[in-house]
This record gives sequence, structure tokens and C-alpha cells, in this order.
Amino acid sequence: MAQSILGGSRLVAFAATVDLVRARQFYGGILGLSLVAEDEFALMFDANGTPLRVAAVREITPAPYTVLGWQVRDVVATVKELRSAGVVFERYAALAQDADSIWTAPSGARVAWFKDPDGNVLSISEH
Repeated sequence: MAQSILGGSRLVAFAATVDLVRARQFYGGILGLSLVAEDEFALMFDANGTPLRVAAVREITPAPYTVLGWQVRDVVATVKELRSAGVVFERYAALAQDADSIWTAPSGARVAWFKDPDGNVLSISEH
């Protein structure tokens, strides 16, 4: 069995943005994450105990897959709350999503996807 090198270390999540002001409004204002620090290089948010560093970049090529996700207690209520704040949920032709854009995985987990202003794919899920 391998010795744990990083198993006891705190994870830091990262995302990129071309516009720190717009990212601050989205992650702080819309998603409700607490802004911990900011400078000309990045914003640091507290994502329920996990640091999220949103770094400034000159250009971004968003990944076509989920880069950040949150487990929520009630995915339907969270979709409705985010939608009322202006978040648009993604629909994927290959997935059977319901009217709220929620997909039910074979495991029973329910997942919905949306994008941040830079096109990063984010998700919420109920397990």
C-alpha cells in the first residue's frame, strides 16, 4: 500500500477567467461564495471550506467537461434558485434530462450543468 503523500493535505480548486470583475459577480454575487481575497492575479473564494482560486488569464479555452461541481441537498430547488438568479442550464442531446435540465444517472444521482461567464462547465448534483 502506498504511503499517503497528499491525502492529509487540503485541496484547492482552480478556475480561470478573463474578467475578474465579472467572475467576482458570478461566483460571489450569483453563486453566493464568500470572497476571501483578491488581487490583480486572482480571486480567492471559500467554497464551503474548500478554497476556490479564480485566476486571471489573457485568454481561455473552456474544457468541454465539468471543471467544478457542488453536491446539494435538493437539486430541483437549487436549479430553480439559480435559474431565478439568471443562470442558464445546459441541455445535452445524449442525456435524457427532465424539464428542469436535470439528468438522473444510473446510480440515481441527479445532475444539472451550467456555465460560468467564461464558459467553464459547472454542475450541481444530488446523491
